[in-house]
Amino acid sequence: MASGETLVPRRTRSSAIELVAIERRFDDGVEALAPLTLRLPAGSFVALLGPSGCGKSTLVRLLTELDRPTRGSIHKPFDLKMACVFQDPCLLPWRTVLDNAALPLELAGVPEAERHAATKDALAQVGLADAASKYPAQLSGGMKMRASLARALVVQPTFLLLDEPFAALDEITRQALDDHLRTLWKAWGFTALFVTHAVDEAAYVADRAVVLSRRPGRVVLDHPLDLPSDRTTALRSDARFAAQTGILRNALAESGGAL
Repeated sequence: MASGETLVPRRTRSSAIELVAIERRFDDGVEALAPLTLRLPAGSFVALLGPSGCGKSTLVRLLTELDRPTRGSIHKPFDLKMACVFQDPCLLPWRTVLDNAALPLELAGVPEAERHAATKDALAQVGLADAASKYPAQLSGGMKMRASLARALVVQPTFLLLDEPFAALDEITRQALDDHLRTLWKAWGFTALFVTHAVDEAAYVADRAVVLSRRPGRVVLDHPLDLPSDRTTALRSDARFAAQTGILRNALAESGGAL
């Protein structure tokens, strides 16, 4: 967030999501997910980790309804409002930051004045109030991700799905966005699922970490992170943080593969 800007607190209405004994077997015989059960309580912040090829991407596709489980069920409340943030910000180069972030409201038929007002507010929330008229080519990598985050927030989601959103960024920018994301979560109250390959990032941003096994993916650890609610840079060098990341690394090692 830019210096001098303040976050406008708000609370969205969160809803629980449940995955019950889901399996996914593809036509070529590959079993991506074994029976997997996972509950995401309303307002929770859960990090999802696992070895490469463990089924994290398959799980994301199932949650976004781009795919369907072979067996099992996914229960989502009827009032669920999902938004997604991916590693590639996917900004349209011919549109300004304002118009990129406003795209979901435009597609939903929201009148221009109303959607621009809501989008300007969302951009302020992510520290891009002064960049509304810029184009993607004029933005740094971190600013592009903030624009992508604003595009997700503009719909007032109750569930935010983040699939390795900061993986391509440098460490300083990544840590700053980790801080900002957690601040937004605490202010807005949405349910968050954060998929990442980074153990330290998972422990820092989330309140609970779920580790999947090698393919077929199943839950091998569902661990509440014993860390203070307020996260600061100093926590990363704290013994408590090292203890929690150690638990996650051990679970990953026992899951049968490297990240």
